[in-house]
Amino acid sequence: MIQKINRIIISRTDAIGDVILTLPIAGILKKENPDLQVIFLGKNYTEHVIKASRFVDEFISWDSIKDLDFRNQINFFKQLNADAIVHVFPNKSIAKIAKQTKIKYRIGTSHRPFHWFTCNKLLNLGRKGSNLHEAQLNIKLLEPLKINTDYPISEIVKFYGYPSKQELPKSLENKLDSQRFNLILHPKSHGSAREWGIENFKNLVDLLPTDKFKIFITGTEKEKELIGDLLNHSKITDLTGQLDLEEFIAFISNSDGLIAASTGPLHIASAFGKKAIGIYPPIKPMHPGRWAPIGLKADYLVIDKTCNDCRKGAFCTCIQEITAQQVVNKLMVND
Repeated sequence: MIQKINRIIISRTDAIGDVILTLPIAGILKKENPDLQVIFLGKNYTEHVIKASRFVDEFISWDSIKDLDFRNQINFFKQLNADAIVHVFPNKSIAKIAKQTKIKYRIGTSHRPFHWFTCNKLLNLGRKGSNLHEAQLNIKLLEPLKINTDYPISEIVKFYGYPSKQELPKSLENKLDSQRFNLILHPKSHGSAREWGIENFKNLVDLLPTDKFKIFITGTEKEKELIGDLLNHSKITDLTGQLDLEEFIAFISNSDGLIAASTGPLHIASAFGKKAIGIYPPIKPMHPGRWAPIGLKADYLVIDKTCNDCRKGAFCTCIQEITAQQVVNKLMVND
């Protein structure tokens, strides 16, 4: 690794799942140089996800910086005393600030034209046509730092930096059942992924034996209405709209498993080493080859077929073909 780097910024200002799959960069950097100070630039929404990793030394809020005038933005970045910045999620404004701040190593993909003028370390890294997982693509951005970036999926797991559990408020701790498998079902995705469907989740609940599983449904207050009658199922404990993100992260870390589409909660569960089962469409680039959960007990289901018919719409018939029994079978596998 380049020895003159003491402080580095990882810039990823998008959603929770994307951020989770970026955290291994911090772990790999710490492996190469334990004394390196890792600063993560992200959105307020992802702060608790980022701070949960022991490999991140400092969180910086882009939401607090973006509305400052350009001069104050530059002054803010100068105070960080960073030697390098990795633009994992390309952001034109951040790239411009980093250049004006004269950060020595500014790393970005050459597939964004504004990086040609703002970055001095460019990689020919295209994501859409790649066969690599999103986490592997993120790690590739470390190549200019002269460190190994060829990690198999099985190796990436150890670089999240998440503890086994987070402290849980008593009010939530009392909801868990030490005698049963505490399973979270997260049916909705804020429209960020193809969804398995409420009817399929209902079929799944019907199949799960009450003596072995305590089942929770999670989601936002807005999603509560979309989930509908499933919340009234006799086997369900409804937590929709009741948890903020910090509480939700802690609850996931204390549960036993989670089932969802390709969403942030799925990747949080996998990072904590929980039984995380993702349900995916066979559509590139949404398929599990790119976005599968990475974890000690992570797994996924996808129909083995080429699907282009569902690409344009929000509804995917292929993901609907996955049966509740297939999910139960995955759930019952002993890791």
